[in-house]
Amino acid sequence: MNIGIVGLGLMGGSLAKAVKKYGIAKKVYGYARSEKSKKEIQELGLVDELVDIQTLKDSCDLIVLAIPVDNIISFLPNLLDIDKNTTIMDLGSTKEFIVKNIPEQIKENFIAAHPMCGSEKFGPKASMDNLYEGKTVVLCNLENNTDLHKNRAIKVFQDIGMRLVFMDSHNHDVHACYMSHLPHAISFSLANTVMNHEDPKSIIALAAGGFTDMSRIAKSSPNMWTDIFKQNRENLLNSIDLFEDHMKKVREMVEKEEYEKLEEWMKKANTLHEIL
Repeated sequence: MNIGIVGLGLMGGSLAKAVKKYGIAKKVYGYARSEKSKKEIQELGLVDELVDIQTLKDSCDLIVLAIPVDNIISFLPNLLDIDKNTTIMDLGSTKEFIVKNIPEQIKENFIAAHPMCGSEKFGPKASMDNLYEGKTVVLCNLENNTDLHKNRAIKVFQDIGMRLVFMDSHNHDVHACYMSHLPHAISFSLANTVMNHEDPKSIIALAAGGFTDMSRIAKSSPNMWTDIFKQNRENLLNSIDLFEDHMKKVREMVEKEEYEKLEEWMKKANTLHEIL
């Protein structure tokens, strides 16, 4: 089959590499808007050919939208006249808002997917050879899709070595919030706290593994994460409330010098890594 990828950054570029590596696509087409991205995509050889939207629709069996979540919604009107046998799939980090806004004309064609992988890097140069292998992909609301599109998406993800999880879009967004969106909000907050308190020389001299690990994802794309926070607003606000409750507990235990209680609280947190 021919695969077209809209957005050749970390996720889209890495997918292009994966489908080539495993011989899934006869030809990989790409679509990008900025001249800078087009140049980098061509230099990296991520796709066989960069084309316009109409060529994507005419030539591809599968079109993958690997762009920020708000852009996915705004891009869909370009695909309303898609052939009934052409699969459309997004890789967005939120799902409920997208699923609710799929136009009726392409609802059967549209696969809502979220590969649970990535890094803080973005753009074509961030594409990786083995981003997807061994990772989990969540497929949402497949009851909306015909067997052709459902089976095509499942086969692509299985062929690139991913584990499949099936979930409705609402539950996905709740779980993704705690596993991904809240940690990003905390990391951005930590980075801004340190930047507003410490001078750069001290940060360079004293930043150790713990700070580096926790602040790493604060290097992620602000544009992308603003869209994600906006689309998953209610779940994010709820998770921040719960996180703030725990921060208040820490503050209270330290203030009252309840160190045995604090130690037990931290031991409970340690049990998370028995699950991971």
